[in-house]
Amino acid sequence: MDLLGWIIVGLLAGAIAKWIMPGRDPGGCVVTILLGIAGALLAGFVGRLAGLYAPGERAGFIAAVIGAIAVLALYRWFSSRR
Repeated sequence: MDLLGWIIVGLLAGAIAKWIMPGRDPGGCVVTILLGIAGALLAGFVGRLAGLYAPGERAGFIAAVIGAIAVLALYRWFSSRR
């Protein structure tokens, strides 16, 4: 259930990341949502591994949004270099 929870949080984090960083993405809305899920999973794993927060804390959602923004920014940077 933990992985499914992070996927749902990732959907929300991807939507918020898209709202914070508007613009045209090469992959569209679906790719942005998938990047949000990836960022949330990455931030959730790293945050818990580092002991920054426990399961169920609000800091996990904030980290997921920051992770989604970071992954989206990296995606835009690498796609613009092609």
